[in-house]
Amino acid sequence: MTRVGVVTFPGTLDDRDAARAVRLAGGEPVALWHADADLHGVDAVVLPGGFSYGDYLRAGAISRFAPVMGEIVDAARTGLPVLGICNGFQVLTEAHLLPGSMIKNDHLHFVCREQVLSVERTDTPWTRDYAQGERITIPLKNQDGQYVADERTLDELEGEGRVVFRYEDGNPNGSRRGIAGISNAAGNVVGLMPHPEHAVEPGFGPDGPQGPRSGTDGLRFFTSVLHALVG
Repeated sequence: MTRVGVVTFPGTLDDRDAARAVRLAGGEPVALWHADADLHGVDAVVLPGGFSYGDYLRAGAISRFAPVMGEIVDAARTGLPVLGICNGFQVLTEAHLLPGSMIKNDHLHFVCREQVLSVERTDTPWTRDYAQGERITIPLKNQDGQYVADERTLDELEGEGRVVFRYEDGNPNGSRRGIAGISNAAGNVVGLMPHPEHAVEPGFGPDGPQGPRSGTDGLRFFTSVLHALVG
């Protein structure tokens, strides 16, 4: 069975949700502690959402120095699939696995809503089960969710097809060019602000075509990586 590591930092909130998503997709979640010095042989890693180390200094700024992150950075550079969700996305930018940075939402308020996204890239290990241009709905909850980068970096992301998700039906936080998620050049590292792990099980997700709380658009993040790893 494919083993997917789920990292817990002090202040992480959504590690159990991410682990449940892996399990529902058919994988084996493996708990990784921030102080771990190895990845215990996992095949992929999820950095879940929360407020790691209380967001002191800057969201994700302290987490990047955790022992487990040194292992993740090295493994990601040799192809390990890594998904950063919300705070996990912030950690990936601080660790320089993804370009740009996250700052406070342009309206300076916490936002919590069901968010429509367009799928812009489907050839990553985390998005192969989606269709190009597909619109999906998954929850969004953040205060430091505004993605920023200089114009040259933004042009490179656009030109190289590394924008993975874009906000639809309004930009909830002022992110440059409506960017909700990006990848590294190789495509194995993906970060996004919305929370796919909260849209994996009927009765607990966003409203969907089958009725209230029926949306499961986030589950395919986790089935994607399992399919990618088994070929």
